[in-house]
Amino acid sequence: MNGAAPFAPRTVLLLVLGGFALFIALLWMIGTGNGGGNGDANDGGDHAAGRGLNGYAALASLLDKRGYTVVRTRTVAALRSPDLLVLTPPARADGDEVQALIEQRRSIGPTLLILPKWTAIRVPKGAAKAKPGWVMLADATSPPWAKELDLLKPFELARDQQASDSARRWTGLGQASLVAPEKSVQYFGAGGDLAPLVSSGAGGILAGYVDDGDYADLAAAAGLPSSDYAEDENRFPVMIVAEPDLLNNLGLADRARAELALDLVEAAMNGQDLAINFDLTQSGYAAGKNLLTLAFTPPFLAATLCLILAALAVGWRAFARFGPARIGGRAIAFGKTALVGNAAGLIRRARRLHLLGQPYAAATHDRLVRALALPAAADPAASEAAIDRALAARAPAAPPYSERAAALRRAHHPRDLVRAAQDLHAVERILTR
Repeated sequence: MNGAAPFAPRTVLLLVLGGFALFIALLWMIGTGNGGGNGDANDGGDHAAGRGLNGYAALASLLDKRGYTVVRTRTVAALRSPDLLVLTPPARADGDEVQALIEQRRSIGPTLLILPKWTAIRVPKGAAKAKPGWVMLADATSPPWAKELDLLKPFELARDQQASDSARRWTGLGQASLVAPEKSVQYFGAGGDLAPLVSSGAGGILAGYVDDGDYADLAAAAGLPSSDYAEDENRFPVMIVAEPDLLNNLGLADRARAELALDLVEAAMNGQDLAINFDLTQSGYAAGKNLLTLAFTPPFLAATLCLILAALAVGWRAFARFGPARIGGRAIAFGKTALVGNAAGLIRRARRLHLLGQPYAAATHDRLVRALALPAAADPAASEAAIDRALAARAPAAPPYSERAAALRRAHHPRDLVRAAQDLHAVERILTR
């Protein structure tokens, strides 16, 4: 096996970049809530994602096709955008929250508030030709929280369950004789500071704006003279639509009513070129914060950036390393040296070193007998005497072999064993060289 890398650098780079792109896509899906965690908002509700008769999906789609920038927002932060905010609170909404949001918007951007009216029942899934989100309109009731809004308290919200043919005809914004799709009509009574934009045949205000500022474009759309209020750049208009059939899917089934809906939205911008944000938070589809969102929010942002930089540095260092990958050696090597080393390690772990003296002395004795050509069957004592004579002939000053062999046989401590074995090995070197 050679030391070449198993993959080419380009292949590794493509794999790393592909995995990184998938990881970023996963993070984006988690952060935006597009991973299926929020569920389908087409639940038959009266909001911009609802496709039933009481929803406003048709209005959002129509505005999008007409070139407007349409956003269906699920975050509270988006409600503070300076663009036009379309509020469609349901009948179960919290009046205090709606009031606080509208008051906050007066210094941020224009607001279009559409009051609910219909009590809707979802069409069973098994019904013939029924599509997801379709509803049946059961009853028309005014929202209870509308009377709690300080903004609406000067105006009387009324409802005509069986409006006459003349009362069902709408006029406003240059259009006349628009017939309401249902006999139930919800409206404001005349009076107060609510400037009418669309009125019913009976004189009720179906849509209007709060005339408390210099809104020249709105006044022109309503056919009213210019306001006497001083111009205030920090005060934005609020348009209120009492009759939701002006803008919902039921109303937009007619071309003339659809054109009126576009004129109302255009008038709500008060002459500005703005995007249109449809609020879904009031309908229960607010996206909550997750760990990914918190990771990119101070003070956690600093730690996140450090981790990203560290990951990039580690990835670059791994990709640009010097030379091919190092091949590891065998856990147990071949050869006599490995065999001796393994045996020595086993003896050391077994703590039986004191048993090595006698075998080592016997092995040395046998090698010297063969080296000096002594009789193999001779008595050990006679053989040791012959070895002593040979050693004395070659190294007269050296201690006798028999004494060193006896010292090795008696040794038990590791230090004594090593010293005696070294002395015996020195004798063997003298006699065999």
